[in-house]
Amino acid sequence: MRNSMSLTDSDFLRYSRQVLLPEVGEAGQIAISKSHVVIIGVGGLGNLVAQQLAAAGVGHITLVDGDRVELSNLPRQLLFDDSDIGNNKALVAKDKLSRAYTQTQLIAVSEHLTQDNISQVLTLDEPYAQLLDCTDNFETRQRVNRFAIESRTPLVSASAANFQGQLLNINQQHNPQSGCYHCLYPADMSVNQTCQTVGVLGPMVAALASMQALMALQQLLGDRQTVGKLFRFDGKSFSWREARLPRSPECVICGDVQGLSGAEKNCGKLPSTEKEYV
Repeated sequence: MRNSMSLTDSDFLRYSRQVLLPEVGEAGQIAISKSHVVIIGVGGLGNLVAQQLAAAGVGHITLVDGDRVELSNLPRQLLFDDSDIGNNKALVAKDKLSRAYTQTQLIAVSEHLTQDNISQVLTLDEPYAQLLDCTDNFETRQRVNRFAIESRTPLVSASAANFQGQLLNINQQHNPQSGCYHCLYPADMSVNQTCQTVGVLGPMVAALASMQALMALQQLLGDRQTVGKLFRFDGKSFSWREARLPRSPECVICGDVQGLSGAEKNCGKLPSTEKEYV
C-alpha cells in the first residue's frame, strides 16, 4: 500500500476502524502509509510508540538507539523479554516489529545520536516526515530540538518520570511564533529527573507513549491543534495541565538573539501560576 494511491481490500479490513473516522478516511490512511517517522530512543516511550505507529500503518519508521536491553527495562519496554538482554534495542525492536507489521518498512540505527552523525541519521526525504523524541537524555533532547528547528521538521517530544509526564509539540513551520524545547529548558539548565534517578511505573510510561503516538498521527493527518503547546500529566491525580509555549526572542535556537546562554536571558519562561494555564 505504501506507494499506492488507493487502499487494497486487505488494507480496508486491517485499518477499517481507523478509516471509519471522518478525520482519517481512505485519504488519511494513505497519507499515514506514505509517512516517514524517526523515533529517537527505543526505551520505555519509543518501544510503545513504534509499535502503535506500525500498527496504525505508518509506512516507514526509523529507530535510533545505541543502548542495549537490560533486565531493569523489561517492566516498561514490552517489546523485549529476557532473551533480548544484552542486545541492541533498535535492532531487537526492528526485528520484532518487522515480523508483526509487514506493511511497515523499518530501519534500525544501532548507535547513539551525536553531533557528528545527526545530519546523516535524521535525513528525511519523504512527505509527512516527523521526529519523535523518546529519549531520557537532556543533551540528546537539545540536539534533536536544534536539528528539528534548523531543518524545519515537526517534532513531538515526550518524557515520563516518577508520576509526572510531559508532551511538547514543536512545529515552527506551521506556527513560527511557537517555542522550542530550548525555550522551555535552556541548555545550561540542570534537568536531573529521569526514570533511573526517581523511578517510574510502566503504565505511566505507556500513557505518555500513547499520547505521543496519537499526537504524531494527528499531525500526519494535518491536525495542528496541539502545535506550540506543552501538556503535563500528573499520574497521581490523573490531571492534565496545558500551556502555550511562545517562541522566546532570546532563545539561541529559534529566537532572534544568537550566542547568549539561556540563563543570561532567562529564555522561555513557563507560566508560573495555575490560572495562566489554558
